[in-house]
Amino acid sequence: MAADTKTGKRGGLTSRRRKKTIVNVICFILLAAASLTVLMPLWFMVSTALKSMDEIFTYPITWYPHEPIWSNFKDAWVSAEFTRWFFNSVFVAAFAILGGVLANSLVAYGFAKIRFPGRNIMFSIILATMMIPEFVTMIPQYVLYAKLGWVGTYLPLIVPQFMGSAYFIFMLRQFYAGIPNSVIESAQIDGASHFRIWRSIMLPMAKPAIMTVVVLSFNWSWNDFLKPLLYLMDTKTFTLQLGLKIFVSQSNTQWNYLMAASCIVLLPIIVVFMCLQRYFTDGMNIGGAVKG
Repeated sequence: MAADTKTGKRGGLTSRRRKKTIVNVICFILLAAASLTVLMPLWFMVSTALKSMDEIFTYPITWYPHEPIWSNFKDAWVSAEFTRWFFNSVFVAAFAILGGVLANSLVAYGFAKIRFPGRNIMFSIILATMMIPEFVTMIPQYVLYAKLGWVGTYLPLIVPQFMGSAYFIFMLRQFYAGIPNSVIESAQIDGASHFRIWRSIMLPMAKPAIMTVVVLSFNWSWNDFLKPLLYLMDTKTFTLQLGLKIFVSQSNTQWNYLMAASCIVLLPIIVVFMCLQRYFTDGMNIGGAVKG
């Protein structure tokens, strides 16, 4: 009887393992298929960037270049003012990151760890602004910036970054709320001010969330097309997204050059995400502020 019982348990464990293995294999296949679907446009862009114009328009479509032309990247870059546009985008993105980290983290700390009258009401109002479509505020903002004389400069792209974002404030507040109050109380006993606590304690402990803000701020600023289109007038001040639009609008568009330029524009986003991927993954786990 004891042997039969052991045999039954082993058979049950083997059956569970088989089911788990089958489920894992199916999940892997589905994820691999989804990944290929997402990566296919990227592969098509890179493949087109390495082709000649004759090969691009061949039928049936070739999914890889027979003779890769790596010089397309250099030729595309020098065919327009991409270098100037690149540094313009870096300038705007740098201030977007700086403003996103400083403003949102400081405001989030206040809502998470400082008690003051009307705190919950103010936080609810900030969250309510997330439901307002951006297009509703576009015209009033343009009128305001026009009266301030900011149209044609980078100020409409930079200054709002230092005013905070409801999404970032909410995310950082959740991280700060997960940090024990005893840490703050111990620092206050030692004579530390709230600003010192935020700078020396809270920011290092919320590093995953801060890096998430960095990644998203950079991504949104780098890919922004509408705001630079509204506020920038001189082609010398254009960002890369506007520069690509100018490149597309040319009468004789070289599609291999366009795809090569698009690859170069996309590369910084991939590099930033790959470098900060670990922090980004942890940062999306709300409540994991005190890890690592």
